[in-house]
Amino acid sequence: MSIDEFVLRHEGLIRIGFFLGVFAVMAWWEVNAPRRPLLVSKLRRWISNIGIVVLNTILLRLIFPAAAIGAALFAAAHGWGVLNYASLPAALEVALAVLVLDLAIYLQHVMFHAVPALWRLHRMHHADLDFDVTTGARFHPIEIVLSMGIKFAVIFALGPPVLGVLIFEVLLNATAMFNHSNVRMPETLDARLRWLVVTPDMHRVHHSVKRHETNSNFGFNLPWWDRLFGTYRAQPDGGHTAMTIGLDTFQDSRVCADLPGMLWIPFRRDTGVYPIGRNPDST
Repeated sequence: MSIDEFVLRHEGLIRIGFFLGVFAVMAWWEVNAPRRPLLVSKLRRWISNIGIVVLNTILLRLIFPAAAIGAALFAAAHGWGVLNYASLPAALEVALAVLVLDLAIYLQHVMFHAVPALWRLHRMHHADLDFDVTTGARFHPIEIVLSMGIKFAVIFALGPPVLGVLIFEVLLNATAMFNHSNVRMPETLDARLRWLVVTPDMHRVHHSVKRHETNSNFGFNLPWWDRLFGTYRAQPDGGHTAMTIGLDTFQDSRVCADLPGMLWIPFRRDTGVYPIGRNPDST
């Protein structure tokens, strides 16, 4: 059995296995060593945030049955993408695939903060009044569909190996849960880890209510892009325990923590001052 056949046959089991394993570890860590007290009950938020995950999973399977792995197989079968014309060692192609896809996610994230219409969608993620392992999967269904379309375009242009796409997808999912978790770790460990991976303290800055902090630390997996492009911010102004999470325009738990209100967030009033380039004094 080839690697491609193995990945195609066991992709679902591999992804759900890593998801459940990482989720269980981070949920246990949050209970035993929380970084911040929660404002909204965990049960209430988890029902809504996990409900979004279920809704998005069903939607993606209906619209994109083969998902990213299928796009990589399609690109390989048709000779699409730069890597399908290169004669590189397999390990190097896998590494390049992970790096390029991660850079694409970083740039996409910046774009969703820069374009007001896209920010309308993305602000559902930021409107969470708390910050924990479920926040990492809290995205509006329309944003999820657009994100998958962008990912397909990158895969068709790059032509990455199927194994590289699977590794990237597993890493992205695992690190999104890790770096959104409400966990406490020693400062020395955090300082060392954030050279290799986005840590919870690093990404929590991005979820600050303050505009200049929201528009920083865009990385989900690798932390290098923020340092390279000048969007890195080490700590929040007010410290991690005192900082306010969320958006200043959405601080009502009925909007931010209940599923119907969350789904309606993109259609509520204007985009506010958060989009990159927007005058902070505008409304």
